[in-house]
Amino acid sequence: MIRICAIYHTGEVVYDVTLEEARQKHVAWYWVDLSGPTEEEYTYVLRDTFHFHPLAIEDCLEYVQRPKVDFYEGYHFLVLHSLSRDDLDPREIDLFISENYVVSFHFHEDKALQRAWEKLSDRTRVQQSPLHLTHTIIDQMVDNYFSPVYFLEDRLNDIDDSLTRESAGDVLEEIFDIRADLSKLRRTIVPMRDLLYRILNSERFYNVSDHEIYFKDIHDHLLKLAEMIEMSRELTADIRDSCFSLNSNYMNAIMKTLTVFSTIFMPLTFIAGVYGMNFRFMPELGWRYGYYGCLLLMGAIFVVMMLWFRKKGWFK
Repeated sequence: MIRICAIYHTGEVVYDVTLEEARQKHVAWYWVDLSGPTEEEYTYVLRDTFHFHPLAIEDCLEYVQRPKVDFYEGYHFLVLHSLSRDDLDPREIDLFISENYVVSFHFHEDKALQRAWEKLSDRTRVQQSPLHLTHTIIDQMVDNYFSPVYFLEDRLNDIDDSLTRESAGDVLEEIFDIRADLSKLRRTIVPMRDLLYRILNSERFYNVSDHEIYFKDIHDHLLKLAEMIEMSRELTADIRDSCFSLNSNYMNAIMKTLTVFSTIFMPLTFIAGVYGMNFRFMPELGWRYGYYGCLLLMGAIFVVMMLWFRKKGWFK
């Protein structure tokens, strides 16, 4: 689908114009949005109309692993990554930016682009140039990063506050899932942070110095997001270690209890083994009170060992 919006020198915003109308002299600049285009559509716009570089067109059609900026004669090419709200996977959005147009290319519907599209008609916030529009698109994309990062951070804080020995085993799987989601966010946000840094410090990105305060604000947001992700990853490691420690202490307590009873029953088993050998000439076997005496001896050994272990602090 191709949709085109034209911004006139008077500030008037007109939607759904044709490409020929958008390129008239009385149009200050225009935005061409290619959303899930067919081969015929993107060939007509990218190659036949604007004559973009074949490498840039190839990057549009193939998934690029990291956000980047390329400088061509008369325009800049940006590869941006938005987030899918369902699985936090990156969705690529490509922008061609010139002094009098912006061409966006994406295969999936994106709320950031839609909000930027709607903001064009807001007379109190009319975009003054393609670079303003570029800032708005990136800003809307970065705003969408905050929601999942805040959600994961709050969930980790709740787990950390309520962590007990009984719940330690149940939260481990969720901790690993959260850590995987944080890794996905990190693979999107950190490259976007580096991209904004490159834009801000590039001498080839035209007029960026005039909009430095706006792009620097986005860069600050990305720095904050990157720090939040790193802190959340550290918290997942701390919670994981706490779970392992709680489970280890619990297992140690079980092993200590089993060791105590095993130690107690060792002399008792020895006595029972000696008098269970059934030799004919064992003096104690003929004693009338031998059975009761053996039980009394076993009981005395049991009590003495329990008192001794208690004194040593084994039951604490």
